[in-house]
Amino acid sequence: MKLVVTDQAFGNTRHEHAAAETAGADFSEYQCRTEDEALEVVRGANVVLNNFAPMTHRVMSAMAPGAVIVRYGVGVDNVDLAAAKSLGVRVCNVPDYGVEEVADHAAAMTLTLARKLGRFDPGIRGGEWKIDRMVAGVRSLSETTVGLIGLGRIARAYAARMKVFGCRVMGFDPYVSDEQARAAGIEPASRDDVIASANVLSLHVPLTPQTRNLVDAQAMARMPQGAILINCSRGGLIDEAALAQALTDNHLAGAGLDVFEKEPLPMDSPLRTAPHVILSPHAAFFSDASVNMLQKLAAEEALRGLRCEPLRCPLT
Repeated sequence: MKLVVTDQAFGNTRHEHAAAETAGADFSEYQCRTEDEALEVVRGANVVLNNFAPMTHRVMSAMAPGAVIVRYGVGVDNVDLAAAKSLGVRVCNVPDYGVEEVADHAAAMTLTLARKLGRFDPGIRGGEWKIDRMVAGVRSLSETTVGLIGLGRIARAYAARMKVFGCRVMGFDPYVSDEQARAAGIEPASRDDVIASANVLSLHVPLTPQTRNLVDAQAMARMPQGAILINCSRGGLIDEAALAQALTDNHLAGAGLDVFEKEPLPMDSPLRTAPHVILSPHAAFFSDASVNMLQKLAAEEALRGLRCEPLRCPLT
């Protein structure tokens, strides 16, 4: 048997190596970035632990019959699920780690932008002291409407944090009933109403063909003047060029982005020079505890795969 880690950003693979030893499987780890690199390392693999390396039909065809892919994290947009199903490759993810960390990260970005802290600090360092020369105004959090697209675990944890600050929270999710939304303290609304009403719009959905460019130029135009956009979910949900323009035109007051269409963020991205943007490198999940939990849960799933046992979180 063969267990392969195609790529990881954690610095160690002790849980993964222990799973291979327990099952008596050969273990190897790499830092693949391209399809060709991934193809070479997964040949004959029974279980593949994968972070961002592309899992295409061509790559998965090289794996052992009945192989298992364990995706580190929630999203699986780098895995061709249709191809996996046709090839008989089982795919699973780890959807229940780092919820609190991502909610904290989104809330921290929201508070920083809503309170305009990024404008006060350079103002003082530049010799200014008068508030109205550093900011045009600050909306009270008690008068702020936070809108959510997607109402999963992270969205609900983020909503709870924002409600502590007195925000009104509304949200849209076609897979969550109105009763479930209200039970989480979220006012259910249509997607259009959320976009048109939210002073802060936070995205919490996977990247699919239906959600790609969910927030495009037209959606931004419908957002309230001075609104803030938060995305700690998937980069492809936002038209980045349109966002940079909306910020430059001062239609939007700020954006907090942890994820991007291309990662690392290209040096020529207009987001790098757009005003009032907080950028972080797909790090919302990160804490010592959450990383350890992610690797532990992924390694346990890998062990189930090596033993041909039912997977905890199967997707195919």
